[in-house]
Amino acid sequence: MNKDFVDALQQVAIERGVSAEELISNFEEALRLSYLRQKGFRQKEVEEENKGPLIEVHLDPQEGVLEVLEIKKVVEAVQDPDKEIALEIAQKYDPDVAVGEEMEFPVDPEEFSRIAVQIAKQVLTQRLKEAERTRVHNEYKDKEGEVVTGSVARVDNRGNVYVELGRGEALMPQKEQIPTERYHPGQRVKVYLKQVQRSSKGPSLVVSRAAEELLRYLLRQEVPEIAEGIVEVKAVAREPGSRSKVAVMSHNPNVDPIGACIGHKGQRIQAVSAELGRERVDIIQWSPNPKEFIRNALSPATVGEITLETPEGGKNRAQVVVNKDQHSLAIGKAGQNVRLASRLTGYEIDFEEAEEITDLDAAMLRAAEREEGARASEETRSRFESLFKDGE
Repeated sequence: MNKDFVDALQQVAIERGVSAEELISNFEEALRLSYLRQKGFRQKEVEEENKGPLIEVHLDPQEGVLEVLEIKKVVEAVQDPDKEIALEIAQKYDPDVAVGEEMEFPVDPEEFSRIAVQIAKQVLTQRLKEAERTRVHNEYKDKEGEVVTGSVARVDNRGNVYVELGRGEALMPQKEQIPTERYHPGQRVKVYLKQVQRSSKGPSLVVSRAAEELLRYLLRQEVPEIAEGIVEVKAVAREPGSRSKVAVMSHNPNVDPIGACIGHKGQRIQAVSAELGRERVDIIQWSPNPKEFIRNALSPATVGEITLETPEGGKNRAQVVVNKDQHSLAIGKAGQNVRLASRLTGYEIDFEEAEEITDLDAAMLRAAEREEGARASEETRSRFESLFKDGE
C-alpha cells in the first residue's frame, strides 16, 4: 500500500460525492471481509454467527500505511481458537500478559492473495454503491411532494422515462406521463417528486407530470395572487395532456379569482398550458353551495334545476336537468366534461332532459342557489350568536 493509492481513494470519494473517511472505512471493511473469506468464513457466519477470528484493518490516510491485526483474548483454557489464545502461549510473546487481556498479532500482507484483493475490490464497489444510495435517499427524502427540474436521461423499450435530477435518477412510468408528450434525452422537464423509498436495490425515486400537484405548482408560479394567498385553489380535476378543471375562490372581494388566474389576454393560463403540453385548463368559481358549485363545474354547458342526493353509506349524487341542445355539451367529448366536473365536486352527476331552459331561467336558478347558500350561512350565524345570548 502507498500514498498514491490513498490519494486515488480520496479522488474517488470526491467523484462519488461521499466523504474520504467513509470511503476509507469501507475499504478497511472490504479488506477485513476478504481476509476472512480467504480463511473460509462467509460473511453471514462472521456477522450473524460470530464465527472466525477477530480482524481489524487500519489504513493511515496520511502515510498510506496498511496494518492488519488479528485480536485474541488471553484465557486459561482455549475454547475458541479463532478468538482465544492460551495464557502459556501468550506469555511467550509478552511475559507480563494476564488472563482477560487482548493481544494483537500483525497479519503478513503477503497473505492477501490476488483473489482476496479482487474480493476486496468487489466488496468496496458494493459499499460505494450503498453509500451513494444512502446519500441520494437522504438528499431527496425531504423533497418528496415538491416539484423539481431535471433532464431526461433515457427512455426504455417499455416507455418508461428516466429523469436525471442531479445526484439521483428518477423513474417516470407511463401512467405518470402526459400522453401527448414525447420525451428525448437531454430534454429539460419539470416533474412532481411523487415517491422516495428505500429498497434492497437502492433508493426509488418516482416522478410525475400527470399529477394534479404539478398543475397547482405551476399556477402558484404564474399567478402572484395564489402565491400570496389572496386567491385559493380549492379543487383540481385533471386528465393529463387533454383538459383540467380548477376551482378557485378569492379571499379579497376586490380580486376576481378567475381573472387573476387567466391574466391579461390569457397570458398566465397560457403559460401554464404550454408547460403541460398545451393541456386546456378551465378556471371556474368555487362555491360553498354544492348546487352552484356543480353548475359552475359543468360549464360551458347551461343547466337547469339540480337535486342533490346523499344515500346513507353511498356516494353523493346530483340529478341535473338539462336542455336537449345542452346535453352533449354538458357531457363533453367522450364524457370528459361531466367526468371532470364529477371529480372536481365529489358528486356523481346524472342528467335528465327537460323543456328548454332560457337564460333568464338559468339566472333565476343561480340567484336562488346563492340566496339559499346565504340563508344557510345566516342561520348558522344566528344559532352561533344565540349561544352567547342564552348565557347572559
